[in-house]
Amino acid sequence: MSQTLSASTLLAVPLAPLLGSVLAGVFGTRFGGNRIGRGASHSLTILGVLVAFVISALTLKSVVLDGARFNETLYTWMVVGGLKMEIGFLVDGLTAMMMCVVTFVSLMVHLYTIGYMHEDKGYNRFFSYISLFTFSMLMLVMSNNMLQLFFGWEAVGLVSYLLIGFWFNKPTAIFANMKAFLVNRVGDFGFILGIGLIAAFAGTLNYTETFAKSAELAALSFPGTSWMLITVICICLFIGAMGKSAQFPLHVWLPDSMEGPTPISALIHAATMVTAGIFMVARMSPLFELSETALNFIMVIGAITALFMGFLGIIQNDIKRVVAYSTLSQLGYMTVALGASAYSVAVFHLMTHAFFKALLFLAAGSVIMGVHHNQDIRWMGGLRKYMPITWITSLLGSLALIGTPFFAGFYSKDSIIEAVLESHLPAAGFASFAVLAGVFVTAFYSFRMYFLVFHGKERFDQNPDAHHGHDDHHDDHGEHHGPHESPWVVTVPLILLAIPSVVIGFLTITPMLYGDFFKDAIFINLEKHPAMEEMAHAFHGPVQMALHAVSTLPLWLALGGVALAYYMYMVNPALPAAIKRRAMPIFNLLENKYYLDWINENILARGARLIGTGLWKVGDQAVIDGALVNGSWKLVGLVSGAVRKVQTGYLYHYALAMILGIFVLMTYFVWLK
Repeated sequence: MSQTLSASTLLAVPLAPLLGSVLAGVFGTRFGGNRIGRGASHSLTILGVLVAFVISALTLKSVVLDGARFNETLYTWMVVGGLKMEIGFLVDGLTAMMMCVVTFVSLMVHLYTIGYMHEDKGYNRFFSYISLFTFSMLMLVMSNNMLQLFFGWEAVGLVSYLLIGFWFNKPTAIFANMKAFLVNRVGDFGFILGIGLIAAFAGTLNYTETFAKSAELAALSFPGTSWMLITVICICLFIGAMGKSAQFPLHVWLPDSMEGPTPISALIHAATMVTAGIFMVARMSPLFELSETALNFIMVIGAITALFMGFLGIIQNDIKRVVAYSTLSQLGYMTVALGASAYSVAVFHLMTHAFFKALLFLAAGSVIMGVHHNQDIRWMGGLRKYMPITWITSLLGSLALIGTPFFAGFYSKDSIIEAVLESHLPAAGFASFAVLAGVFVTAFYSFRMYFLVFHGKERFDQNPDAHHGHDDHHDDHGEHHGPHESPWVVTVPLILLAIPSVVIGFLTITPMLYGDFFKDAIFINLEKHPAMEEMAHAFHGPVQMALHAVSTLPLWLALGGVALAYYMYMVNPALPAAIKRRAMPIFNLLENKYYLDWINENILARGARLIGTGLWKVGDQAVIDGALVNGSWKLVGLVSGAVRKVQTGYLYHYALAMILGIFVLMTYFVWLK
C-alpha cells in the first residue's frame, strides 16, 4: 500500500480553484473585456472546486486506509541567515479532513449561487471571489510552515473583505467589510507577534522543526520578565484566532458581515474562514500543551463567547443574524474544547458544524428568496406548506444544531460538554456552566426561528417593509404573489448538506475521537490533561452514547428550550412582548449587543483618533516639521547671519580680533596662576 502522496496531485487541489477564479475574474468581467458569459464563468469555477474536492476525497481515503502522509517543501522563496521561507504541504488526518470539508461546502455554495445570484450584475465577479477564497483557505490548511499559514490567513481575510462588501453601493455593506477588516487586523497583530517570537527563539518557521524545539521554548522566559516565553507565544497566537474565529471581544465583525450575499455567509461564516483559528490552535497543540495559563485563557474566552453570544441570538429578528449569532456561540464551544486540551473534539465539532450550519445559512437564503427577499422572521410563518424541501432540511439542520441524539451535532456537542466536565483546569467550573446553559439557549433561539418561519399564522402579507431586506439587490423572480419553493440549484445543495448533518457524527466519532485518525497531527499531555483518556474509558460506541443521553442533563435542557420556544411563539404569542416590557433594561442591553460597538466607536476609535491627532499636531507638526525641519534651517540661518557680520573682509578687523584674542588668552592664564 502506498505510504506517500504525490506533490503534483496535491498542488492541483489549491491551484484548480485558483485557475477557475482567474479565468472568471479576468475574462468574465469588464477587466478582461467580458469575453466569457455567465454559464462559462460558473462552469469553470465549479469545475475547479469539483476537481479539488475529488482529489481531497481521494487524499482522505489514502490517509485513512493506507496511512499515507506528506510533509515536504515545494519551493524555497528565500533564506535569511538560517531562517528559511518556504512553500510546502503537510498532509495528515487533520489536513485531509479540512480539505474535504472546505471543498465540499465550497462546491455546494458554488451550485447554490447559480440560483441565488442569477439576477445580480456582478455574477461572474462573485464566482471569481468565492473560488479565490477556496484557494486561500486550502493554502492555509495544507501549509507545513507558518509563513504559508500567515499568507493563507491574510488571503482569506482579504477575500472576505471583498465578499462582505460585494454590493459596494450599499453603505451598510461598505461599513461591514471595513469593520471586519479592521477588527481582524487587531487579531492579526497578535498572530504575527507570536510567529515572530517563534522565528526569533526557535530559528525556524517549519511546524515539525518548531515542535521539535518546543521543550527548549518552554524552558525560556520572555526577555525582561518572569513570564514563560511559551505562554506569551501561545496567547499571541490565540489572539489571532480570536479575530479570525470571532471570539469575544473581537467577535463584533461577524454579525455585521451578514450584509454580504447569503452564499458567502455559508462559505465564510460557517465552514471555513471562522474555523481557521480553531484549526490553527489544534495544529499548534504541541505548543499549547506546554502552557496551563494559555489553556485557561482560551477556555474562559470560549465560555464567554458560547454563552453570551447565544443570548444575543434570542432577540434577533433578521433570519441571517439569528444563524450568525448561533455561529458565534458554536465557535465558543469549539474554543472551550481547545482549552480543555480536547483538540480532536474541537475539530470534530468544527466538521459537524460546517455541514449543519452551512445548511442553515443556505436554507435561510432559500427562505429569503421564497418570500421575495424579506429577512424579518416576524413577517413569515406557515412556510412549511409552500417550501417543503427548505422546511425539512431546515428542521434537520436545527435538530443537529441543538444536539438531538443520533444527529451530527449531538456527538460533537456532547463530547465538548463531557470534555469540559472532565477537565481539571481552574477555568473548567465557569466553562461547564456556560456550555450547559448554552444548550438551553441554543435550543430556544433555534426553534424560535424555526416556529416563526415555518409554522403558525401566515404573516408574509402583513410586512410593512416588504421587499426591503438586506438582500434587496435582487428583483423578485417573476410575478409571484406568495411564497414559493426555490429552484433545484438551491434545493439540491440543501439536500446534500442535510445528509452529513444527520449521519456524519455517528459514522466518524469513533475514529476521530477514540481512534488513530489524528494520531500524528494532535499532541496531548495525558498526564496533565487527562480529559480525552477519561472520556475514552466511558465511551462504548455511538449507539450507546445516544441512548445514554436520555439520562443526561444536556438533552433535557435542549428539550426545555424547544418546549419554551413552542409555548412562547405558538401557544401564547403575547408572552414575549409582555416579558420584553418587564425586562426592558435587559432587552436594551442585548439589543445594543452589550454596548461593545458603542465602546469601540466612541471610546476606542475616538481615543485612537485623539492619539492620532495628538501625534500629528505635536509629533509631526510641532516636533518633526516645527523643531527638526523648520527649526534646523532657522538655526542655521541665525548662525550664518551672525557669522556673516563677523566676516567683513577688512584686514584691520581681523588684526584687531587677533590682538583681542591674544589679550584674552594672556588674561586667562594669568588668572589661572
